[in-house]
Amino acid sequence: MENTGLAGHGNAVAGASAGVGGRPSQLQWSSRLTFILAATGSAVGLGNIWKFPYITGVHGGGAFVLVYLACILVIGLPLLMAEVMIGRRGRQNPASSMANLAREFRVSRHWRLLGWLGVVSGFMILSFYTVVAGWGLSYIFDSAKGAFDGASSEQVGAHFGRLLADPGALIFWGTLVLLITLGVVVRGVKKGLEKAVNAMMPGLFILLLVLVGYAMTTGYFMQGLHFLFNPDFSKLSGTSILVALGHAFFTLSLAGGGMMTYGSYLPKKVSIAKTAIIIGILDTLVALLAGMVIFPLVFANGLEPGSGPGLLFVTLPIAFGQMPLGGLFGMIFFIMLSVAALTSAISLIEPAVAWMTDKYRVSRLRACLMSGLVMWVLSLGTVFSFNIWEQHTLFGKTFFGVLDYLTSGWFLPLGGLFIAIFAGWIMTRQATEEELGRGLGYRLWYYTIRYISPVAIVIMFLNAIGVIG
Repeated sequence: MENTGLAGHGNAVAGASAGVGGRPSQLQWSSRLTFILAATGSAVGLGNIWKFPYITGVHGGGAFVLVYLACILVIGLPLLMAEVMIGRRGRQNPASSMANLAREFRVSRHWRLLGWLGVVSGFMILSFYTVVAGWGLSYIFDSAKGAFDGASSEQVGAHFGRLLADPGALIFWGTLVLLITLGVVVRGVKKGLEKAVNAMMPGLFILLLVLVGYAMTTGYFMQGLHFLFNPDFSKLSGTSILVALGHAFFTLSLAGGGMMTYGSYLPKKVSIAKTAIIIGILDTLVALLAGMVIFPLVFANGLEPGSGPGLLFVTLPIAFGQMPLGGLFGMIFFIMLSVAALTSAISLIEPAVAWMTDKYRVSRLRACLMSGLVMWVLSLGTVFSFNIWEQHTLFGKTFFGVLDYLTSGWFLPLGGLFIAIFAGWIMTRQATEEELGRGLGYRLWYYTIRYISPVAIVIMFLNAIGVIG
């Protein structure tokens, strides 16, 4: 994040000097730890706590986890390093950074479109992410009021259905998420993002550990661990591997502009490789801890671990509602979910705000207000997709479905592919060594980003658009 002083730095970086200079201290992370917390917060979101547990349940547990971890190593970490490296060398918002690097390496200025793709992707994702995150926020208060105490599956399902059918409620909770996000972003690096992540990320881990402790009291904790970590390769399929590959890509918040922007605030002395490994470990740890919370609760109540997207908003409330102190721990769970969502939301809007302050020299407040207003209007399409526009579709998809398909199926995979190509084939080896260092680790990254990552992303892309799978 940058404060309002960002508007004055636009001409300080140009051409080859983009990879040499640094930002003023107020426009850089205070420490490597702060960057790790911010980048982990960007990576950790609804995908870790919502999607990872249910796709693990659908695809057989432990064997899927092993494949997923392999995919993180092969595709996730090399791309994360590449995106952060591009951001740090470019030293501006994604679009301007790519323009700077295109000049430095004497290639077509159209490479700036890669930066634009990240900005647009993050903007579009946040327009529906705020709505979904709003569900979690509303469930904090529902749990506190005891709305799920002793409720049957039919009653909890009906409760969720009523929420989706009420555009007023969805607008209220989604707007609240957006306002909290903007309230952090408008304050810049030092007073906004750093303070937020320094409080939110330790809080997230504390809440997760409290919930793990609660899961241990269910009597089904070992069954949950067995499900997560005992590999049964007979349950793996080609589809499972493609799902693991796709989730390894999306869970690290790649190609959405956030990591490139965060990288632009990273001091030169910080090791990109070491921090990327730590971020990958923390991101995976959150996903595994979430599984250690969710599966014992599911098994304790005889529920289905592969119950799909309804796992968080239907299955788990049923479980909490049947257990001692379920209302309290249900509230803690949805607070934790909301914190994870907010840390991701911050990074999704930052590229657009950074672009406006770079390009038009407007204040950070004005950039937040303008981008927030456009995003809020766009979010209405997602809200109405669940109720009054539910029957209005394009190619069989609602407005929300179209946004999700374009971003997850096309924009992010293509962005990741071109990041790999640019880092591996366009940037000189000397330049990447300057950013990443030398040695065995660098050689592994260089081989992976040039040959393995692009092939893996193409496979994932073809699966996402339905060509294979």
